[in-house]
Amino acid sequence: MNPQPSPDSPVLVTGAASGIGAACAAVIAASGRPVVLWDLDPAAVTEAGARLEAVASVPVLAAAVDVSKPELYAGALDAARSVVGPIGGFVHCAGVVDSTPMSRLSAEAWRRVLEVNLTAFGFLTAALIPDLTSQDGSSVVGIGSVNALVGQGAIPSYSASKAGVLGLVRSLAAELGPRGVRVNAVCPGYIATPMLSRSLEDTGRAERMAGLAMLKRVGRPRRSRASSGSFSAARPPSSPGARSWWMAA
Repeated sequence: MNPQPSPDSPVLVTGAASGIGAACAAVIAASGRPVVLWDLDPAAVTEAGARLEAVASVPVLAAAVDVSKPELYAGALDAARSVVGPIGGFVHCAGVVDSTPMSRLSAEAWRRVLEVNLTAFGFLTAALIPDLTSQDGSSVVGIGSVNALVGQGAIPSYSASKAGVLGLVRSLAAELGPRGVRVNAVCPGYIATPMLSRSLEDTGRAERMAGLAMLKRVGRPRRSRASSGSFSAARPPSSPGARSWWMAA
Protein backbone atom coordinates (compact mmCIF):
# COMPACT_ATOMS: atom_id res chain seq x y z
CA MET A 1 0.00 0.00 0.00
CA ASN A 2 1.40 3.39 -1.00
CA PRO A 3 1.69 5.89 1.89
CA GLN A 4 -0.58 8.89 1.64
CA PRO A 5 1.10 12.26 1.02
CA SER A 6 2.02 14.32 4.06
CA PRO A 7 -0.25 17.25 4.91
CA ASP A 8 1.03 20.78 4.35
CA SER A 9 -1.19 22.62 6.83
CA PRO A 10 0.33 24.80 9.61
CA VAL A 11 1.36 23.31 12.96
CA LEU A 12 1.21 25.03 16.36
CA VAL A 13 4.06 24.17 18.74
CA THR A 14 3.96 25.40 22.34
CA GLY A 15 7.09 25.73 24.45
CA ALA A 16 8.82 26.35 21.13
CA ALA A 17 11.60 28.71 22.21
CA SER A 18 13.94 25.96 23.35
CA GLY A 19 14.45 22.27 24.03
CA ILE A 20 12.10 19.70 22.54
CA GLY A 21 9.68 22.38 21.33
CA ALA A 22 12.31 24.18 19.26
CA ALA A 23 13.58 20.87 17.89
CA CYS A 24 10.06 19.82 16.90
CA ALA A 25 9.39 23.15 15.20
CA ALA A 26 12.58 22.71 13.16
CA VAL A 27 11.74 19.22 11.90
CA ILE A 28 8.16 20.23 11.10
CA ALA A 29 9.32 23.28 9.11
CA ALA A 30 11.85 21.11 7.29
CA SER A 31 8.99 18.83 6.22
CA GLY A 32 7.39 21.78 4.42
CA ARG A 33 4.71 22.81 6.92
CA PRO A 34 4.29 26.38 8.21
CA VAL A 35 4.94 26.62 11.94
CA VAL A 36 3.47 28.77 14.71
CA LEU A 37 5.78 29.05 17.72
CA TRP A 38 4.32 29.92 21.13
CA ASP A 39 6.31 30.41 24.30
CA LEU A 40 5.99 32.32 27.56
CA ASP A 41 9.31 34.15 27.01
CA PRO A 42 8.82 36.97 24.43
CA ALA A 43 12.50 37.51 23.67
CA ALA A 44 13.33 33.81 23.45
CA VAL A 45 10.44 32.90 21.16
CA THR A 46 11.13 35.88 18.90
CA GLU A 47 14.76 34.79 18.60
CA ALA A 48 13.77 31.17 17.98
CA GLY A 49 11.34 32.27 15.29
CA ALA A 50 13.98 34.40 13.58
CA ARG A 51 16.49 31.54 13.59
CA LEU A 52 13.97 29.14 12.09
CA GLU A 53 12.72 31.65 9.54
CA ALA A 54 16.29 32.19 8.33
CA VAL A 55 16.63 28.55 7.26
CA ALA A 56 13.03 27.50 6.58
CA SER A 57 11.25 27.76 3.25
CA VAL A 58 7.83 28.02 4.91
CA PRO A 59 6.04 30.77 6.88
CA VAL A 60 7.09 30.99 10.54
CA LEU A 61 5.16 32.96 13.16
CA ALA A 62 6.44 33.46 16.72
CA ALA A 63 4.30 34.82 19.57
CA ALA A 64 4.54 35.14 23.34
CA VAL A 65 1.53 33.34 24.84
CA ASP A 66 0.96 32.16 28.41
CA VAL A 67 -0.73 28.80 27.82
CA SER A 68 -1.82 28.60 31.46
CA LYS A 69 -4.49 31.21 30.59
CA PRO A 70 -7.17 29.69 28.32
CA GLU A 71 -8.82 33.08 27.96
CA LEU A 72 -5.88 34.10 25.74
CA TYR A 73 -6.31 31.28 23.25
CA ALA A 74 -9.00 32.76 21.02
CA GLY A 75 -7.13 35.99 20.32
CA ALA A 76 -3.77 34.29 19.88
CA LEU A 77 -5.21 31.66 17.53
CA ASP A 78 -7.02 34.28 15.47
CA ALA A 79 -3.73 36.16 15.11
CA ALA A 80 -2.01 32.98 13.96
CA ARG A 81 -4.75 32.09 11.49
CA SER A 82 -4.57 35.55 9.96
CA VAL A 83 -0.96 34.82 8.96
CA VAL A 84 -0.80 31.07 8.22
CA GLY A 85 -4.44 30.02 7.87
CA PRO A 86 -6.29 27.20 9.72
CA ILE A 87 -4.12 25.06 11.97
CA GLY A 88 -3.74 21.41 10.98
CA GLY A 89 -1.40 20.16 13.69
CA PHE A 90 -0.63 20.78 17.37
CA VAL A 91 2.37 19.71 19.46
CA HIS A 92 2.17 20.66 23.14
CA CYS A 93 5.75 20.96 24.39
CA ALA A 94 5.16 23.70 26.97
CA GLY A 95 5.97 22.34 30.40
CA VAL A 96 7.09 23.24 33.90
CA VAL A 97 8.35 21.19 36.83
CA ASP A 98 8.25 21.75 40.58
CA SER A 99 10.79 19.74 42.56
CA THR A 100 8.79 19.62 45.79
CA PRO A 101 7.60 16.35 47.36
CA MET A 102 3.89 16.00 48.05
CA SER A 103 4.42 16.41 51.80
CA ARG A 104 5.57 20.01 51.24
CA LEU A 105 3.84 20.95 47.99
CA SER A 106 1.37 23.86 48.06
CA ALA A 107 -1.95 23.74 46.26
CA GLU A 108 -0.94 26.78 44.22
CA ALA A 109 2.30 25.13 43.03
CA TRP A 110 0.38 21.95 42.16
CA ARG A 111 -2.14 23.92 40.08
CA ARG A 112 0.59 25.81 38.22
CA VAL A 113 2.21 22.62 36.97
CA LEU A 114 -1.08 21.01 35.93
CA GLU A 115 -2.30 24.19 34.26
CA VAL A 116 0.69 24.30 31.91
CA ASN A 117 1.39 20.61 31.37
CA LEU A 118 -2.10 19.13 31.25
CA THR A 119 -4.94 21.66 31.29
CA ALA A 120 -3.43 23.73 28.47
CA PHE A 121 -3.05 20.62 26.33
CA GLY A 122 -6.71 19.74 26.71
CA PHE A 123 -8.21 23.16 26.22
CA LEU A 124 -5.91 24.17 23.38
CA THR A 125 -6.82 20.98 21.57
CA ALA A 126 -10.49 21.81 22.14
CA ALA A 127 -9.98 25.32 20.77
CA LEU A 128 -8.36 23.83 17.66
CA ILE A 129 -10.98 21.18 16.92
CA PRO A 130 -12.79 23.24 14.24
CA ASP A 131 -9.46 23.73 12.43
CA LEU A 132 -8.28 20.15 12.85
CA THR A 133 -11.50 18.51 11.70
CA SER A 134 -11.81 20.76 8.64
CA GLN A 135 -8.54 19.53 7.10
CA ASP A 136 -7.29 16.18 5.94
CA GLY A 137 -4.39 14.61 7.84
CA SER A 138 -4.60 16.68 11.03
CA SER A 139 -2.82 15.48 14.15
CA VAL A 140 -2.20 16.30 17.81
CA VAL A 141 0.86 15.29 19.85
CA GLY A 142 1.08 15.47 23.63
CA ILE A 143 4.47 15.29 25.33
CA GLY A 144 4.34 12.83 28.19
CA SER A 145 7.32 11.61 30.20
CA VAL A 146 8.93 8.48 31.53
CA ASN A 147 7.82 9.84 34.90
CA ALA A 148 4.21 9.38 33.82
CA LEU A 149 4.93 5.66 34.00
CA VAL A 150 7.39 5.19 36.86
CA GLY A 151 6.85 8.32 38.97
CA GLN A 152 9.43 10.10 41.11
CA GLY A 153 9.04 11.18 44.72
CA ALA A 154 10.54 14.64 44.22
CA ILE A 155 8.20 15.72 41.39
CA PRO A 156 4.67 14.50 42.18
CA SER A 157 2.87 17.33 40.38
CA TYR A 158 4.94 16.80 37.23
CA SER A 159 4.46 13.02 37.30
CA ALA A 160 0.71 13.43 37.80
CA SER A 161 0.43 15.98 35.00
CA LYS A 162 2.25 13.75 32.52
CA ALA A 163 0.22 10.69 33.50
CA GLY A 164 -2.81 12.87 32.86
CA VAL A 165 -1.51 13.69 29.38
CA LEU A 166 -1.48 9.98 28.54
CA GLY A 167 -5.04 9.50 29.73
CA LEU A 168 -6.20 12.61 27.90
CA VAL A 169 -4.50 11.47 24.69
CA ARG A 170 -6.49 8.24 24.77
CA SER A 171 -9.72 10.12 25.39
CA LEU A 172 -9.04 12.65 22.63
CA ALA A 173 -8.12 9.87 20.22
CA ALA A 174 -11.43 8.16 20.95
CA GLU A 175 -13.29 11.42 20.30
CA LEU A 176 -11.34 12.79 17.35
CA GLY A 177 -10.12 9.64 15.60
CA PRO A 178 -13.48 8.96 13.94
CA ARG A 179 -13.36 12.56 12.70
CA GLY A 180 -10.02 12.03 10.97
CA VAL A 181 -7.66 13.51 13.56
CA ARG A 182 -4.75 11.46 14.91
CA VAL A 183 -3.87 11.97 18.60
CA ASN A 184 -0.65 10.52 20.00
CA ALA A 185 1.75 10.89 22.91
CA VAL A 186 5.52 10.71 23.12
CA CYS A 187 7.18 9.81 26.44
CA PRO A 188 10.78 11.04 26.49
CA GLY A 189 13.26 10.03 29.16
CA TYR A 190 15.61 12.58 30.70
CA ILE A 191 16.41 15.17 28.01
CA ALA A 192 18.96 17.99 28.28
CA THR A 193 16.58 20.95 28.08
CA PRO A 194 16.37 24.22 30.04
CA MET A 195 13.91 22.50 32.40
CA LEU A 196 16.67 20.16 33.57
CA SER A 197 19.58 22.59 33.34
CA ARG A 198 19.93 23.09 37.10
CA SER A 199 19.75 19.38 37.80
CA LEU A 200 22.33 18.57 35.13
CA GLU A 201 24.75 21.11 36.58
CA ASP A 202 24.98 18.80 39.60
CA THR A 203 27.40 16.11 38.42
CA GLY A 204 26.11 13.51 40.88
CA ARG A 205 22.48 14.08 39.96
CA ALA A 206 23.29 14.06 36.24
CA GLU A 207 25.05 10.71 36.64
CA ARG A 208 22.06 9.28 38.51
CA MET A 209 19.72 10.43 35.74
CA ALA A 210 21.95 8.85 33.10
CA GLY A 211 22.07 5.66 35.15
CA LEU A 212 18.28 5.37 35.13
CA ALA A 213 18.16 5.54 31.33
CA MET A 214 18.32 2.33 29.29
CA LEU A 215 21.09 3.82 27.15
CA LYS A 216 22.89 5.17 30.25
CA ARG A 217 22.94 8.74 29.04
CA VAL A 218 20.81 11.87 29.12
CA GLY A 219 19.11 12.45 25.78
CA ARG A 220 19.25 15.45 23.50
CA PRO A 221 16.25 17.40 22.10
CA ARG A 222 17.18 16.53 18.52
CA ARG A 223 16.59 12.85 19.31
CA SER A 224 13.13 13.44 20.79
CA ARG A 225 12.13 15.54 17.80
CA ALA A 226 12.41 12.46 15.58
CA SER A 227 9.34 11.02 17.30
CA SER A 228 7.24 14.01 18.33
CA GLY A 229 8.02 16.12 15.27
CA SER A 230 7.42 13.27 12.85
CA PHE A 231 4.00 12.52 14.34
CA SER A 232 2.88 15.97 13.28
CA ALA A 233 5.06 16.42 10.21
CA ALA A 234 3.83 13.41 8.27
CA ARG A 235 0.86 11.13 7.94
CA PRO A 236 1.64 7.47 8.66
CA PRO A 237 0.11 4.79 6.45
CA SER A 238 -2.23 3.70 9.27
CA SER A 239 -5.80 4.90 9.47
CA PRO A 240 -6.39 8.43 10.74
CA GLY A 241 -7.11 8.48 14.42
CA ALA A 242 -4.96 5.47 15.31
CA ARG A 243 -4.38 5.68 19.06
CA SER A 244 -0.66 5.15 18.96
CA TRP A 245 1.42 5.60 22.12
CA TRP A 246 5.15 5.89 21.72
CA MET A 247 8.03 6.08 24.12
CA ALA A 248 11.07 7.95 22.86
CA ALA A 249 14.46 6.67 23.95
